[in-house]
Amino acid sequence: MRALQYLNKYFYKYRTKLFLGFLITIIARIFSLVAPRLIGNSLTAVERYISSEKTDFDNIKSILLINIVVIVVTTFISGFFTFLMRQTIINVSRYVEFDLKNEIFWHYQKLTQRFYKNNRTGDLMNRISEDVGKVRMYVGPAFMYSINTISLFIIVISYMLSIAPELTLYALLPLPILSITIYKLSKVINIKSTLVQEVLSKMSSYAQESFTGISVIKSYNIQNRIFDGFEDLSKQSYQKNMSLAKLQAWFFPLMILLIGCSNIIVIYVGGSKYINNEIAIGVLAEFIIYINMLTWPVAVVGWVTSIIQQAEASQKRINDFLKETPEIKDGRGVKSYIQGSIEFDDVSLFYPETKIKAVNSVKLKISAGSTIGIIGNIGSGKTSLLNLIVRLYDPVSGVIKIDGIDIKKYSLKKLRKAIAYVPQNNFLFSESIENNIGLGSKNAKFNDIVVASKKAVVHENIISFLDGYKTLLGERGVTLSGGQIQRISIARAILKDSKILLLDDCLSSVDSDTEMEILEHLKSISKNKTTIIVSHRISSLKHAEKIIVFENGKIVQQGKHQELMGVKGYYQELFQKQNAEHSK
Repeated sequence: MRALQYLNKYFYKYRTKLFLGFLITIIARIFSLVAPRLIGNSLTAVERYISSEKTDFDNIKSILLINIVVIVVTTFISGFFTFLMRQTIINVSRYVEFDLKNEIFWHYQKLTQRFYKNNRTGDLMNRISEDVGKVRMYVGPAFMYSINTISLFIIVISYMLSIAPELTLYALLPLPILSITIYKLSKVINIKSTLVQEVLSKMSSYAQESFTGISVIKSYNIQNRIFDGFEDLSKQSYQKNMSLAKLQAWFFPLMILLIGCSNIIVIYVGGSKYINNEIAIGVLAEFIIYINMLTWPVAVVGWVTSIIQQAEASQKRINDFLKETPEIKDGRGVKSYIQGSIEFDDVSLFYPETKIKAVNSVKLKISAGSTIGIIGNIGSGKTSLLNLIVRLYDPVSGVIKIDGIDIKKYSLKKLRKAIAYVPQNNFLFSESIENNIGLGSKNAKFNDIVVASKKAVVHENIISFLDGYKTLLGERGVTLSGGQIQRISIARAILKDSKILLLDDCLSSVDSDTEMEILEHLKSISKNKTTIIVSHRISSLKHAEKIIVFENGKIVQQGKHQELMGVKGYYQELFQKQNAEHSK
């Protein structure tokens, strides 16, 4: 149970409620033991009445009536405390589930881009849902029934020893066999539970990817192939779950068998002692009731063991991710207000997954409030350069400075608050258009959202929808065209009104007329902002104060449009090519 030790902090957090639940459990068990004792006393009293002519009938009747009333009252009290026990301990399990899910989700948000490239979304979802659910069963039902079983065993066996020690030892003879059986089976259950959770993660990932790429699946007519893949995973899940279920099915019959053996022993040994006048008939009846009272707790041992083993396997999977440390460390913080000057001092970025050096010894100074254009072939390092500014990645060498201060010294919150970023692969949430545009701005007013939409030249498109700005978007904005998605993302960045504006090829899906209109708006918007525009179109960059030409992660040319047009190289060739295509 090493992995489950991670939950100790939650047990400590809710220690008062758990301790109260423990006390309530003890009280419930004490009251539940009153009935067997009174039943035994009643049988003994009846036996004495039958065997003795001197006993008064009214006296025995009074004894039995009093015993019946006490049994009924104590049973109700025991039931009430059992209800409180469930309300106390099961509620704590829900609190722990809530806390653990929040902790995992918050940790997911702190992890870097590299983590998400190396892990599948379905697996991440499974760990925060299915695995946490398994852990909750350990904190709630397993913990509750464990306390219930242990307290009942201690109280019942202690009382049994006090009235008939020898008979008690005979009754408990099957317990060592029970302990060894549980130990052996639980080890195998742990292994099988891990395999079940792993295949469930694969199924979740496969289903999530299939739903996300449904348009591709349909257009290529590969539904049957995708279904066959899911069916194979389903068969694996079925086989592993059946293997686990078959193993778990051994527990309950074995427990009942051992309890049955205890009953036989009690009846045989106790009956012999009663015949020999060593014990009263009431003691024998009590022992049979006590042994049968232990039937459910003993049977539950198998179920609880199974829950604990599954929780152990699930918590181990959760811990694997919680132990992941974010590569991007939060800075201590800088008090000064960010103005927007950016400097790259011999900066390099290396992607270990692809062995590609995306940015290679870049030296670049960008003045606050200036507009810079970046152009280059696909894979030349343009996007990587912007990712470094936002600190989605950190350089492997060199220093990036904002306002002359190492970017790593800024808190991530302050740094990213000062940056409005429109990434190459825009993402819209399954919310209304209004909420998507206002995402990066706290308390954004509707009028401001409309103004930003007009500047991004998407207002007319939005009001043409039936619900206008209240239109709900599907996942990733699939109800919109590529150009509309880009322009809504631009509106989101405009509304944020940050000192640094990063636009990563965000006009690639709009026509040239719309592009020119957006660029005109951006000129006025970016007057007091440090603006970096990445594009494959020279028309998007002509107005920039400086244009940077990237190739293989290096700056190969830089200057204004007219300066670069006068120099033979990539920029001049690209301009001539795009100009020829436009004139056709």
